[in-house]
Amino acid sequence: MTAFRAEPAAAEPATSGAPSGGALAGRPAGASAGMLPGASSGPAAPPIVVSHADLTADHVRTLYAQTPITLLAGATVMLIVVAMFYGYAPMGALAAWGGLVCVLLIWRTVLYLRFPRGRAATTARLITWRRWWNGAVIVTSAAWGSAIWFFYGLGSTFHDVALILVIYSYLLAAVQLLATQRGVYAVFISLGMLPTIVRVGIDRSDPYHLQLAGIMVALFLLTSGLSLVYRRAFESTIRLKVRTEQLASQLRLEKAEADAARRAAEVANRAKTQFFAAASHDLRQPLHALGLFAEALRQRSHDEQVSHLVNSINSSVDALEGLFSELLDITKIDTGGVEAKPEHFSVGDLFARLKLHFEPTAFEKGLDLVFRGESHHAYGDPLLVDRIVRNLLANAIRYTNDGGVLVSCRRRGERLLLQVWDTGVGIRPREQERIFEEFYQVPDDGTVALDPHQRKGLGLGLAIVKRLSDLMHAPLSLRSTPGRGTVFTLELPLGRAVRAELPPRAGKAPLGLTLDRTLMVVVEDEPAVRLGLEVLLKSWGASVLLFDTAGGCEAWARDAPPDAPKPDLLIVDYRLEEGRTGIDAIEAMRARFGRSVPAIIVTGSTMTGHEKEAEAHDFHLLIKPVVPNKLRAMIAFKLGKR
Repeated sequence: MTAFRAEPAAAEPATSGAPSGGALAGRPAGASAGMLPGASSGPAAPPIVVSHADLTADHVRTLYAQTPITLLAGATVMLIVVAMFYGYAPMGALAAWGGLVCVLLIWRTVLYLRFPRGRAATTARLITWRRWWNGAVIVTSAAWGSAIWFFYGLGSTFHDVALILVIYSYLLAAVQLLATQRGVYAVFISLGMLPTIVRVGIDRSDPYHLQLAGIMVALFLLTSGLSLVYRRAFESTIRLKVRTEQLASQLRLEKAEADAARRAAEVANRAKTQFFAAASHDLRQPLHALGLFAEALRQRSHDEQVSHLVNSINSSVDALEGLFSELLDITKIDTGGVEAKPEHFSVGDLFARLKLHFEPTAFEKGLDLVFRGESHHAYGDPLLVDRIVRNLLANAIRYTNDGGVLVSCRRRGERLLLQVWDTGVGIRPREQERIFEEFYQVPDDGTVALDPHQRKGLGLGLAIVKRLSDLMHAPLSLRSTPGRGTVFTLELPLGRAVRAELPPRAGKAPLGLTLDRTLMVVVEDEPAVRLGLEVLLKSWGASVLLFDTAGGCEAWARDAPPDAPKPDLLIVDYRLEEGRTGIDAIEAMRARFGRSVPAIIVTGSTMTGHEKEAEAHDFHLLIKPVVPNKLRAMIAFKLGKR
């Protein structure tokens, strides 16, 4: 079977056949000319081939699609001829010729009505229908060619010229339908034109009959040449149409494969995030227990070397906690797991949380930690703003050896400038553009002295800050002078107060905490962590009631005698066995002893959005591993809040 290969023009992009891969990528240099722009750079796909069967199918459908207009034109011209020669030609001749044309019109109408228009029709069946159509058209051409013998010379010169023009116009109009079938069109135009040429040539009544016949011969040859030109144009049109349909089909397949690849990537990203979350949770548990045991060891030993070792352990635990948090945060942002949910919030509430978290760390380094501008209100996502300022504040404390850190909020027009100032080592100008890149850490070239603890980490903290600020469309900028300090500025829209708020608590959490005559309830399913909490809390003077399940805690609360002591504080793990959570244990205790019982939930998971639950159930949250000074500050805060 003959095939027509669709060759693109020089300036036209090459095309490919069936998709060979699902990815969409730029076309590399030297890629196969048969590839679509944007197709994957795998094995070259075969070029699109427009077969003779494709052309035939489309051509047959085109013939039948244009049949109604040709039938209408044929019936109209037939009526014109009959009307024109009515009274000049014998009635028998008019009736015979008109009846023949009407029969042919009816035959073609029946063919049109019965033609199978469904795409499921085979090429062989369509070819059969084309033969019927061709046969009807050829017989119709013969009928029109015979009209010259029926009517020529029966009227005036006007009638003769009009008849010739009608016949030629009918034959010329068929060029667009039959030009692609050279043999059929040759028969068609010959049956219409040759009888006309012969009849005019033998008519000696007109002195110019030979010249007129010569003109008709020239029109015959010209029309035949025109059919060749039209044939090429028509085949090109059909070829482009078929190729466009094939390209559209191919692009749909590639789009489906790309969508499938995107969904697979999303599933993989979610799986990666879940893996990081699960691994983070499991790894935080022993680190949390390690910190608790180390602090308990410090309480039992007054040896200075032991205290130094404990400090080193706690520092390492704290560093690992920061690494886990950074890796998990960057993973969640990459997978679209973080969405900005802006609302009006109090800057004072934000500062109160930050003060509680960072004052112990600043105190241990001998730094002044100052907060200014607590009375303002901002509009933004309070959780993302909290995360941004925490990272900036942690960096400020880490890289400041003398002086202090100032966290301020001040108004500028309709914007708030939330700033973190420090008197630390500063950032060199050439490094200021790169510090927001992932895994980038400022190199130590000797011009700025960095302690070993200041060079730890993965270099993700400021990358996370930048991504979160971009997520909120909040501009972030910095100014820094090496050796003098740095200021980071986050711009937020001005907010408004949405509820009556209590003034933030002032003062430092007591570092020399004593828990004498206090009852602590601990619900923790990890044996090492449970034992570590027990040892540490008892070393601080507390009485401890331990449970490893939410069910055990509920049973004790339900069966406790009326004079059972009321717990002073609940320290509960979030994820417990049998699908239960620490919230179940908190609710059981509060149902027995009242809603005023304070609670802390300690968890190794950061994926479940605990902040809303904390607000709904009135508890504070700590993420494992919790170094003892953070736990001590939180316990002091909760007991002082009662």
